[in-house]
Amino acid sequence: MAALEPGMEIDGFRLEAKMPSGGMASLWRASHPDFPHPVVLKVPFLDPGEDSSVIIGYEVETMILKRLSGPHVPRYCGSGDLARIPYIAMEFVEGTSLASLTGEPQPAEEVAQIGGLVARALGAIHRQGVAHLDLKPENVILAGRGAVLLDFGLARHAELPDLLGEESSVPMGTPAYIAPEQVLGERSDPASDIFALGAILYQLATGIEPFGRPATTAGMKRRLYHAPEDPRSVNASVPHWLETVILNCLEVDRSRRYADASSVLFDLTNPDQVVLRRGKPASRGFLERLTAWFRKVDERALTGQRAVKHRVVAPSVILAAVDLAHGSDALAEEVRGEAMRLLSYRPDSRLACVSVIKTEIIRETPDRDAEGRSTYVSRLVLLKDWARPIGLSDDRLSYHVVEAVSPADALLRYAERNDVGHIVLGARASSAMRRHLGSVSTQVVAEALCSVSVVRIKQVEVQARADVPA
Repeated sequence: MAALEPGMEIDGFRLEAKMPSGGMASLWRASHPDFPHPVVLKVPFLDPGEDSSVIIGYEVETMILKRLSGPHVPRYCGSGDLARIPYIAMEFVEGTSLASLTGEPQPAEEVAQIGGLVARALGAIHRQGVAHLDLKPENVILAGRGAVLLDFGLARHAELPDLLGEESSVPMGTPAYIAPEQVLGERSDPASDIFALGAILYQLATGIEPFGRPATTAGMKRRLYHAPEDPRSVNASVPHWLETVILNCLEVDRSRRYADASSVLFDLTNPDQVVLRRGKPASRGFLERLTAWFRKVDERALTGQRAVKHRVVAPSVILAAVDLAHGSDALAEEVRGEAMRLLSYRPDSRLACVSVIKTEIIRETPDRDAEGRSTYVSRLVLLKDWARPIGLSDDRLSYHVVEAVSPADALLRYAERNDVGHIVLGARASSAMRRHLGSVSTQVVAEALCSVSVVRIKQVEVQARADVPA
């Protein structure tokens, strides 16, 4: 292949300027008449003696980028023939590299905000069947549209052959962020990205990497047996709730790690709902560690690989919208029943109980009930009473009372902000006025970015029709 120079054209892409490149490929700013936005051409190094993983990574990234869509990945523009000039053309994403923010500890609010953006991006690609498997600050751009993930050369698509895994069983990933199961050659679980996100959050919060930068497989394996120093021990200003989120991401046992990116996003955006860790496990003595070593503990059991082979595809966060303006009634009970049915499909799912206090634009909304108590507190008590029969543990249940002029808009905003996977809400009896003005359930069904269950009470509908004069 001829040396690349500015001004050259490759399949209509004009090379404008060379960009800082890594060890696997050269990067070029480019333009093309068919694409109004700036383009990046990624051209893999194919010099004699190069590792075959360079070619495999190029093919993997090409196959995956073709199938990915949405604001959290660069738009795919084209690719070259491996027999001629291989390249991947993609959108150039303007923004700030996350790597530029890792040199010193960041404020907790900043860490949570950045972590939430990355978690949302991970959730978007995971729902498309892709695990990134090389998440690190250098591969994240903070753009106006959110976090954009780069470099899918080590990624795995659930519906595509794992070309890299078929070629080699050596650990693949960046040593500072690689998950324990990846060290052991496992490349199938999006939970590995959750571990990497935890390592990034740790670095942002403390200014150091949790496991350093080991250069050998043996060094990387240490994370299977040795937890990193608690973030608050490194930086005392890290709040307890953020330390809990970080350490939950960094669990070696995947059954104890966050189930998915939506759960991480939820905790990062709702710190008051995080169930804090209660103490630190006692360290094993030298004799116990030595005994475990000679017993050759099954490393794969440590990372929970057997337990997660058959992950249930069901919503991680379920929103139950409960109308308690007049107390709990038959419709609220039906909403609770439907929420319980959905929760039964996935034992690690979380229920967000939301009740909206409708406020008025023209006149002042009373802030106290008939007994002089805060309307907000009264509603929160009702909401907790409503949820008590569900019997969920604290780490799977949260309560939210929201004041809003439009209940539908409030529910939709909450669902989008917290990456809710399913909404359950009730619908009251229909009437001419409701049909004319529209209902909360109608708007939520029409505009929600997730699935929605609308619950009705048949008896109420029958009675409503019976009350209409002939």
